Amino acid sequence: MAEQTAPPGSTGAPGAISPGPPGRRAEALPDKPDAAVVRDALGVGIAVGLSGFAFGVTSAGSGLSLLQTCVLSLLVFTGASQFALVGALAAGGNPYTAAAGAFFLGVRNAFYGLRLSQLLALPRAVRPFAAHWVIDETTAVTLPQPTRRAARIGFTVTGLTLYVLWNLTTLVGALGAEALGDTDAWGLDAASPAVFLALLAPMLKSTIERVTAGLAVLLALTLLPVLPAGVPVLLSALAAPVVLFLMGRTKRGPNPEDGVATRQDRTAQQEQEERHP
Repeated sequence: MAEQTAPPGSTGAPGAISPGPPGRRAEALPDKPDAAVVRDALGVGIAVGLSGFAFGVTSAGSGLSLLQTCVLSLLVFTGASQFALVGALAAGGNPYTAAAGAFFLGVRNAFYGLRLSQLLALPRAVRPFAAHWVIDETTAVTLPQPTRRAARIGFTVTGLTLYVLWNLTTLVGALGAEALGDTDAWGLDAASPAVFLALLAPMLKSTIERVTAGLAVLLALTLLPVLPAGVPVLLSALAAPVVLFLMGRTKRGPNPEDGVATRQDRTAQQEQEERHP
């Protein structure tokens, strides 16, 4: 899907459009050299891309063939969803349940795309290919950039580096799975989730976000021993509406007008009793 993606070209003068809120002038933002953006993007792309080896080993150990493993990395290309799928299958979960869990984990990328589409403003011909690279890591590198040019460089370098390395190391991991023996004993399936959590943690800045994430983890861990593989991940998504509902009730609190209305009703009732004892 993204194999033929070309680096997005720049439209307009470099630094003329800021990826920040509308109306904010780019000149007010600190400039960032292209070399610094490339360095940061390469750091993330290489660090996460190497964990594709863990997926290759885990996928082969769960019973998927070499071809199935490589196709997953080529076409799905979202580590958390891939690990969720093969983990559920390895635990004996229903294939449809495993696929549903992986799908809902990948849905978050659609929300990333809504924001990145505004920042990058890519040509229409490039967007379908670039959409394949909208994942946690490219979003984490792109969003903090001060200008559209820097955002495009960060997105392209991170996506290209990560896509190439992830697929290469997936192939190597799947080929070397037999040499490692019992893949479960190595605990390699925890590598990608650990990287994902390391990237996600700094983004949880508000109390609502932290509480939601904590409740989701608690739900998943509590339901894991009693439900089929893949189902706890789906149900942990209920943490978001629960927290929003509780926070809304806390903010609303008691309505002062209710107390006024009650006192007025009592006064009217007393006056009526005095008139008609």
